[in-house]
Parts: sequence; structure tokens; C-alpha cells
Amino acid sequence: MRAMVLKRQGAGLELIHTKIPEPKSGELLIKVTACGICRTDLHILDGELHDPALPLIPGHQVSGIVEGIGEGVSGFRIGDRAGVPWLGGSCGECPYCENGRENLCDNAIFTGYHRNGGFAEYCTASASFSFHIPERFSPAQAAPLLCAGLIGYRSLMMAGDCRKLGIYGFGAAAHIVAQVASWQGQEVYAFTRDGDEEGKKFALRMGACWSGGSSTLPPCDLDAAIIFAPAGELVPLALRAIRKGGTVVCGGIHMSDIPSFPYELLWGERKIASVANLTRRDGEEFLDIAARIPVICEIQTYPLENANEALAALRDGKIKGAGVLLP
Repeated sequence: MRAMVLKRQGAGLELIHTKIPEPKSGELLIKVTACGICRTDLHILDGELHDPALPLIPGHQVSGIVEGIGEGVSGFRIGDRAGVPWLGGSCGECPYCENGRENLCDNAIFTGYHRNGGFAEYCTASASFSFHIPERFSPAQAAPLLCAGLIGYRSLMMAGDCRKLGIYGFGAAAHIVAQVASWQGQEVYAFTRDGDEEGKKFALRMGACWSGGSSTLPPCDLDAAIIFAPAGELVPLALRAIRKGGTVVCGGIHMSDIPSFPYELLWGERKIASVANLTRRDGEEFLDIAARIPVICEIQTYPLENANEALAALRDGKIKGAGVLLP
């Protein structure tokens, strides 16, 4: 099979030819039909997330078809559509796993970080941590749902029962969350890079009722805000935009340092929370909701061998919506 491999952090991906992996006990062999690209992939490439399992095939938004089944697998058959997310496994025994918070497991395994992911023609994945993909989604449309959608959904749930929601950083996750929030009757206020007029138009097209630069205040106090951009300087800005008792949710796995800010921005029982990974329950709930809305992902597709080009476009903010690799 062909695969894009990371051999050294700080370097680009290399196209190689390698053996198709064999599924072990409890695993699926999946023929990859599409794989989304994510800012987390950039954090791994750039060395901002440490100790990846090098050499590594990245990619953790895998949409594919089951072509092989390991011993002991139930719930999947050959030919089923399957999706593989960031969380690829957990210990199953710690207090976090025992109460349904396997996303916080200290021994969790992550796809495209600790084990090979979907920047390839085939990959293996734990059947227990894979999802059935609703039939209404094409492979390319399904791929962004498996991280951008899932992390966005968990962030939205952590924002609580809010009517006016702010979203900072209007990329892959945000354009999905905006559709879910609008479907739920919430008002979405989108914050894009200052001066990004196309980004503002895109946010409005995706369901936002207002869009403006990240340094501006919205026309009203917000109940909650979600920050998807990995920019710590947005936290004080978001605190300034929410009402007393509101919550600022940081949705990324990596963020630059948060600058100091006056206590008055936090006072009034405002809260700052982070989102870590996802749970399997998140995946089941979100994919069902996404199919009912239905969520429509704005995607830009690239051939597998153009993964470096796609990641560069993501880094430069040139992708509106989500980027997807097609093997």
C-alpha cells in the first residue's frame, strides 16, 4: 500500500510503499476511502505534541470500509463502513474508564500519534473504538465528522445550556458546530481572523447570525464561547465577551500560553474549561445527530500524495471548512 509517513518531527511527510497491516485480536482492517486533516496533525509534525510513535502514519479522521476482522470482534462485518477517531483505545480499568470518561485515561492510545492512522490506503483500528458511519454521508463528507465534528460536539456540550454562543476560530470544527447549534435553536456569533472578510462570509453561510474579527466585541453579551484556534490570547477576549456565569471552552489539544489578564474578567462566576479528546458515547450521539440535521461539511479534497500541500494550506488558513485526503 501507499502511505504518507512522518520519520522525524519538524520534517514533512514521505510517500512510501509498505505492507498492508494485518488486524490483530479485537481489530479491524480498514480500506481507507477518505481521511481528514486536522490541526492536531500539524502539532505532531511540528513537535508541539511530544513522543509520537515514529516512524508514524498520521491521520485520525478515517472513513473507510472493513476488509478484515481480527479474532474476537463483534459488531462489524466485512463490507461495513467504519470510522476511526482520535481516541484509539484506553486501559478499560482505571477510574476514568470505569465511569465513562475514557477520554481522560492516562494510558489512552491515540490514532495517528501512538498507532498508525489513515494517511494511507489501509489501516487497522480497535473495533471497540470505531464507529459505524451513517449511510447518508459520502466518505469525504464523513471524514471531518470523526474529529472536527466530535471534538466540536463535546465542546458544545461543555458550553452548557446557552442561547448565545460565540465561536473563535472558524475552521473545520466550527463550521460543523455552527450547524448543530443552529439546528438546536442557538444563536451563533463567529469570530474570525481580523481582516478575514471571506472568513466572515463563510461563517454567516454556515449559520452564524453575526461575524466579526477576533479582537472585536459581539453586539450582545454571550452565554458561552468556544475557542478552536490554538491561540491563548483569545481566552481573555472571550472572557470579556461572555456574561456573568458564562463558560469559555478551549477545544484544542494544544494552545499557546494564555497571557495574564485582570481578575475582573473571570469574576462573576465565569469559567474556563478545556476539552480532552472524546468518548465513545460522544461519537454515537453526534453521528446520530449529524445524520438527522444533516450536517454538510464544506470540504477541499487532495490526493493522498499531496498531504504536505494540504497541511501547508491548513497551516496558512487557506482551507475554508475541512481538508480531506483521498487515497
